[in-house]
Amino acid sequence: MSGPNLAKEADLHSPFPLHPDGEKRVLLVDDEEGIRRVLALLLADLGYRVISAANGKEAMDGFVKTPCPVVITDIKMPVMDGIALLKEVKAKRPETEVIMLTGHATVDSAIDGLKSGAWDYLMKPADIEDIIEKAELAFQKRMNQEEKIRSAQAKQYLKSPREILKQGKD
Repeated sequence: MSGPNLAKEADLHSPFPLHPDGEKRVLLVDDEEGIRRVLALLLADLGYRVISAANGKEAMDGFVKTPCPVVITDIKMPVMDGIALLKEVKAKRPETEVIMLTGHATVDSAIDGLKSGAWDYLMKPADIEDIIEKAELAFQKRMNQEEKIRSAQAKQYLKSPREILKQGKD
């Protein structure tokens, strides 16, 4: 794969990386092409818009252009590993949920990933239902956060009846 699979550009100025039409974008990162392709096809069949990358650097290049609310990444990869990718993603968009996948799980890598902000950590070969369940939970968390943000922003523009009456007297 020569570069990130970017089907559409996202609005980088939007504080909400979820599309208004409810599109579920996920960044899938794995250096094993077969695993990446199978997961991408399964997720796409379930309605996800999958952006895929073969390593962390390629993923970050794509993430900057098309931010995704959920990232699913392998840990052991060439060029930039999953832990480094997790840290860069969280530095750019801390609200992004990251799910770590690995066939080389160690307690240290699990602890490092979770301390760095990973949503969850799954062992390869992970059951596709487990991956999808984690992705759905991560999307639900993001949607709840975004609804709270929108509500708080709306309240800034709404005035209480007391404020309206007070303005009328001035």
